[in-house]
Amino acid sequence: MKTKPKKLVDFDLDPSDTLRVEDGFELASVDPESTPGYPGKKADGVAHLEHQDALLSELQERLFAASKGGSEQRVLLVLQAMDTAGKGGIVSHVVGSMDPQGVRLKAFKAPSDEEKAHDFLWRIEKEIPGAGMVGVFDRSHYEDVLIHRVHAWADEAELERRYAAINDFEERLMAEGTTVVKVMLHISKDEQKERLLARLHDPAKYWKYSTGDLTERGYWEDYQRAFQAMFEKTSTAGAPWYVVPANKKWYARIAVQQLLIDALEGINPQWPAAEFDVDEQIAAVTAS
Repeated sequence: MKTKPKKLVDFDLDPSDTLRVEDGFELASVDPESTPGYPGKKADGVAHLEHQDALLSELQERLFAASKGGSEQRVLLVLQAMDTAGKGGIVSHVVGSMDPQGVRLKAFKAPSDEEKAHDFLWRIEKEIPGAGMVGVFDRSHYEDVLIHRVHAWADEAELERRYAAINDFEERLMAEGTTVVKVMLHISKDEQKERLLARLHDPAKYWKYSTGDLTERGYWEDYQRAFQAMFEKTSTAGAPWYVVPANKKWYARIAVQQLLIDALEGINPQWPAAEFDVDEQIAAVTAS
């Protein structure tokens, strides 16, 4: 007797609505354990992620193909978070379902001496996705307002200049055809502790651990305030922030996956028309 397949559990409310940073937003009010808009459990979420892979992959392929027909549309996914929040998992389990030839991934590390000699957006400009691409920033230009605020490496006037420069930069990206999806993965301090300890108890994960992670953990509340300021200054109508509760990795993955699907469906890329006579080529191939 065949087992009836389990019914897919979908979002009750779209993450584009439930996770969007609006006026009056307070990061402290977001429960990192929550699963806004999704009524299912972990097994449901895992099944949902797998089911939606095909849709995300097709939309990305259409975006890539449309650029061959002259479309300038592209997507930029910005991932920001405290250490261990799951950015790598998003790249592996969500972005990884797309065709690598249509994805441009950049993990930004501490700036080099050459990069420090230029304005903070100089190194970012070189990594923006081209037409038809899905760009992914694992950390981004926002490091230059987060860590600089936390450690007082920039004064208030310079931070304000950077917020304004970021908004101008993203407006230009959008004018050039880029849909910007900005995601902050929000975990609790206790959850971060568990994840750091898990790395230290598994030799296969030692390479993921950095003593610097512990140092930055000491500034936890300062980072929460820096994220709040970032939202207030740079969550705009065209490029809003989405705060994704991330204590449950499976939920964070399906939420970001849906945000990407929504972005691509908003673009609605079309397959380019053939630049040859299809019937003629069918006949030629058949006769070959």
